[in-house]
Formats: sequence, C-alpha cells, structure tokens
Amino acid sequence: MRHPIMISLCVAGAFALTAGEQSTGNNVDRAFQDINVVDETNLNDVMLTAADPNEAVAYFQRAVGEKPERIDLLRGLGHSLVRAKRNTEAVTVWSTVADHKDATNDDRVDLADALIRNNEWDRADEVLDTIPPTYETFKRYRLEAMIADSDQEWKKADSFYEIAVGLTTQPANVMNNWGYSKLTRGDYPGAERLFSDAVRQDPKLFTAKNNLILARGAQQKYSLPVLPVNQIERAQLLYTLGLSAIKQGDTAIGKGLLRDAIETHPQHFEDAARSLSTLEANVSS
Repeated sequence: MRHPIMISLCVAGAFALTAGEQSTGNNVDRAFQDINVVDETNLNDVMLTAADPNEAVAYFQRAVGEKPERIDLLRGLGHSLVRAKRNTEAVTVWSTVADHKDATNDDRVDLADALIRNNEWDRADEVLDTIPPTYETFKRYRLEAMIADSDQEWKKADSFYEIAVGLTTQPANVMNNWGYSKLTRGDYPGAERLFSDAVRQDPKLFTAKNNLILARGAQQKYSLPVLPVNQIERAQLLYTLGLSAIKQGDTAIGKGLLRDAIETHPQHFEDAARSLSTLEANVSS
C-alpha cells in the first residue's frame, strides 16, 4: 500500500526539482539579458563619441537591421551619419526617427539640423515650425537663427542668436556664427565685438580669431589685438590682415603685413610668400 504513495512523492519531488531548475534558469537568462543591455548601452555611447564615424555608421546599420523598431538605434545611426558628413543619408534616417511613434521634439530638431547640413533650408524651416514655441533649447534656437540668417531676416536672427547664447554654458561657437552674420551684413563693429566675446569664451577657437581680424581689417584697423595665440597662429593672422589690407586698397600696408607673417612663421610660410611674390610681380609690371 505504501508503494503508490512513495511513487507519488518521488514524482512530486521530480516536478518540484524541474520547476526549481527552470526558475533558476529563467533568472540566470534574465540576469544575462540585463548585463547585455548595459553592455550594449555602453558600446552605443562609445560608438557615438569615440569611434571612427564610418565605423559607427556600420555598427548602427547592423544593429538597426536586426532591431528596426528600436528608436535609440535609429538615433545612433542618424547621429553617426551626421558625424560622417553623409548628410543625404542622415536626412533619410532622421525622417524615419521623426515619424516614429516614440519620436520627441529633440528628434525633430535633429531632423532640421540634418536638413540644414544637406542644404534643405525650406524643409528645415517647416520642421521647426511643427515644434511648439514653448519648447526652448539651445540647438533649436541656434538653427532658427541660422535659418533667419539665410532669409536675411536680421532682426529675427539677432533675437534667436541672443536666446541661444543664453541657453548654453559654452556660447563661443554660436557667438562666432552671430559675428559672421554681422560681418556679412557689413556691421563690422558689431562683428568685431562678437568675435572678441567668442575668443574670450574659448581661447582655442582659431576661427573666431581669424574672423576677428577680418572684421578689424574691414574697418582698416591693421594692428593685431591682444590675443592668446602661438607663433603659427600669429603668422596666419598677420597673413589674413595683410590680404584684408590689400583688398581695401592699402597695398603698401598689406605687403608689410605679409612680410611680417613670413618672418613670424617658424617654418616656411608658402601661402604668404606666394602672395607677396605675386603682389610684387604685379607692381613691377
């Protein structure tokens, strides 16, 4: 009479053991899945920042091919294409992201950015118009300012640049863009002030230093201001100033500045030497 009971207990024990093994196995699987998600997130971040842009594109293309519904992978692909300067492809990907059910206003701003990089200014303007005015970010207003610039709507551009500057702790690049806008309008004192501010914010931003010299040259200010520059940069700025003087018709001053640039440069300054030689040949003939 006891045997059926013993068999039942053994069977029950076997089922309990199997269930326990399955439960443990499921827990282990979930743990590994969690680890894989963390590893994948870290790898995605590395690919977005440290990897070669085209390698990052290939990585995210593979990932999107396996999981096309993942908006984070689509974003990674879009950012990588922008970094790789593959702007037409970037527009296609960011358009897909913007149409995704989980798309955000950030995604639409990134689409507008890709469109501007691809020289599709009207489409970029249309995309930004779909974003509520209450959504205020540095990138949104920087793009708004660039579009206003392209349409020569100077008051709007100045307003958007001013807002953008107030929304970032690193305003040097947008100040440089704003200064270039002033330069193209012929507001040379305003441009000079903004380029000076940009250099103050980022002493390593050589583009702003060079633009500052252009703004000064346009006002026939032919001396270098006090700037944090190395010897090569100083020679380059003297060269820029010399060309600016020649453009203004101040040829003698320009020649002197080109000679200063050649003497200042620690190596042979081919561009300056060639410009001076051409200028002297033209004067002689």
